[in-house]
Amino acid sequence: MNGREDKKANDLFFTCSLIEYIARKTKNKSSVVIETLGKDNIDKIYDLADIYHSDNIERVASDFIEEVSLTSGSYDPVSLARYSIPSHWDIGKIYKRLILGIAAAEQIDIIDALWSAYHSYVSEKIDDYNSSFYYDSPQNILNAYLYNYME
Repeated sequence: MNGREDKKANDLFFTCSLIEYIARKTKNKSSVVIETLGKDNIDKIYDLADIYHSDNIERVASDFIEEVSLTSGSYDPVSLARYSIPSHWDIGKIYKRLILGIAAAEQIDIIDALWSAYHSYVSEKIDDYNSSFYYDSPQNILNAYLYNYME
């Protein structure tokens, strides 16, 4: 550990933030972004996050969008938001915590936990910026995923 958190947790934070950035830039759901990127590219991003993090996120995103030929969609929760919009870094932090919780609870690898998180109904709830869910406590978000239930 070289800072406030584990290096791999920080790498996961960057990976999730980049996924969110790409999703917003291309107007696709995060699940579409990770499907199009594929597990190999996501693993590459996660593995090399400390290098990618030192570059401009716009350039890194553009390179991956071009590499996988990700086309623009019509999903745009940002334009539907009536209130303050969380940044891609804010959403990256939410997913990082969720994924670490899933990996620990289900005893699975980080990339598999990432895949599960982005393909869960919780992902849709996080993307709804008009609800309060995305800024709920990390434990409540994890519990919603684990128990497939929200109060």
